[in-house]
Amino acid sequence: MRRLVLVLAGWLTGLSGRGTAAPPVVAPGADPYALARQRMVAEQLVAPGRDITNARVLAVMGRVPRHEFVPERLRRDAYTDYPVPIGHGQTISQPYIVAFMTDRLEPKPTDRVLEIGTGSGYQAAVLSELVAQIYTIEIIDELAQRAAADLKRLGCTNVHVRAGDGYLGWAEAAPFDAIIVACAPERVPQPLTDQLKEGGRMIIPVGRAWNQELVLLGKKEGKLEEHAVLPVNFVPMTGEAERNPKSEDRKPKTERSVRKEHSSVRFRLRVECCIALQRLLQS
Repeated sequence: MRRLVLVLAGWLTGLSGRGTAAPPVVAPGADPYALARQRMVAEQLVAPGRDITNARVLAVMGRVPRHEFVPERLRRDAYTDYPVPIGHGQTISQPYIVAFMTDRLEPKPTDRVLEIGTGSGYQAAVLSELVAQIYTIEIIDELAQRAAADLKRLGCTNVHVRAGDGYLGWAEAAPFDAIIVACAPERVPQPLTDQLKEGGRMIIPVGRAWNQELVLLGKKEGKLEEHAVLPVNFVPMTGEAERNPKSEDRKPKTERSVRKEHSSVRFRLRVECCIALQRLLQS
C-alpha cells in the first residue's frame, strides 16, 4: 500500500509539473473501485515501459468507471492488466491498449470521431470526455444495445451508437477528424479512408490473427501515410471485411525508430504475458 501511495504521488506530481490539473485522489469509501482505478493508472499506464504521458488521457482513464462496462460477475477483474470477456466472443480491451490507442490518436476537444467496434462502450466513454462527438458502430446488435444503454446511463450524451457493419463506416456523419478501430481487417477499409477528413488521423489493427500490427495513419492530399506502431492481437473484423477480396501481404511504412520500438515492445509484451500466466497459476 505504501508503494502504491508513493507511485500515485509521483504520477500526480508529474501531471502537475506539465501544467495540467491532476485528477483528484478519490477516497476509496466514496467509490469502491477508486483505488483499483488509481492503481491501474499508476502501474499499467505511467509505469516504466508503459510511458503513457498525455495528461488529458491519464486524467480520463483515472475517472471513467471501467467496471460499469464489465459483466457484474467479472467486475473484480475490471482494472487488471488484461482483456475481460463481455460475451459473444468479444472482450473489453486491456486498459493499456485503450490508453495507448487514445494517446496516439491525439484527440482534440473539437474532434468528431468515428469508432468501429463499440464492444462494451468503454473506449467510447473514454473518448467522450476528450472530443466533441463520437459515432460508434457495433456489428453485434445485443452488444450495441447494451453499450448504448450503459453510455446513456453514465451520462455520455455526445456518443451516438449504431448497430451495423463498421467496414462501411457512417457516411452521413462523415467526414471525421479521427477514426479508431477495435477489430482487425486484413487491410484498411476503403470506406473508412474516404470518410477520414483531410489532415485526419486513424488508428487501426491490420492483419490476420496472431500477425497483426496496430497502424497509425494520417491523411494528406487524399493519401494515407502509415506507420506500424505496435504488434497486437484483436478480434477480426467481420461482415463485409470477410467478403472483401483479400489483399497481398502489406508492409506499412516503418521508420527505423519504430522498428526498434517494435522489438522492445514485443519483448516486453512476451515478458508480461509470462508474468500474468505465472500469477494465474499461483492464484
